[in-house]
Amino acid sequence: MNISMQERDRGAWIVLDRPPLNVLNLSLLTEFRELLRACAASDAVDVVVIQGAGGRAFSAGVDIKDHTRAKVPEMLEAVHGVIRDLLALPQVTIAAVNGACLGGGLELASACDFIVATEESVFATPEINVGCYPPVALARFPGQLGYRRAAEMILTGRRFTAAEALSIGLITRVVPAPELDGALEALRRDLGGKSQAVLRIALRGLRQAALKDFPEALKRSEEIYLEELLETEDVEEGVQAFLEKRAPRWSHR
Repeated sequence: MNISMQERDRGAWIVLDRPPLNVLNLSLLTEFRELLRACAASDAVDVVVIQGAGGRAFSAGVDIKDHTRAKVPEMLEAVHGVIRDLLALPQVTIAAVNGACLGGGLELASACDFIVATEESVFATPEINVGCYPPVALARFPGQLGYRRAAEMILTGRRFTAAEALSIGLITRVVPAPELDGALEALRRDLGGKSQAVLRIALRGLRQAALKDFPEALKRSEEIYLEELLETEDVEEGVQAFLEKRAPRWSHR
């Protein structure tokens, strides 16, 4: 299995385990949705923690091989299905980031209520470098981070340090790597000490306020991706160049 879940002390710990960089593929995403559905149905879980195995990455994003015209529709449905399920969970969600958090991995983390990261972690949406864009980030980051920050992330693809990510509101807390487990446990205990009923009501109201425009924005982002982006020549060139480990030769059309 590429993903696992353990429950303890009213928490569910979901671990992405596809070494070395926990790249997301269809099999992992299918299993992920099954675990999220199990969490959603559980009254024994108050907090869901998601983290990557291995220490090098939370997730480096979606498998580049699945960015082709033939595979993109299925992949978008799988990734966005996980995002929608995360945002619909009745429990508080925490992304625990240690290392690279890139592309679809960052979109996944950004769907959580909290992101706790180590000082060495880096964050980016580098899809523009391979001839595409991150649909969830496109739909959500302008409202979440502000237009200028969203444009910088999405249009340049540059990497942000954990300190930068904290300063723009992308993540919640930054801690030294040896303190990550302790910080997660402290946050989980703090949340666990609240009334489950009140916490869930407050969380639902908070998300509704923050995400009121997101469903329509994501739908439009998907339409542009499928109807316009996939019609370009450069979308195939970017993927091919990445797989061949060379600079892309853009035709600009």
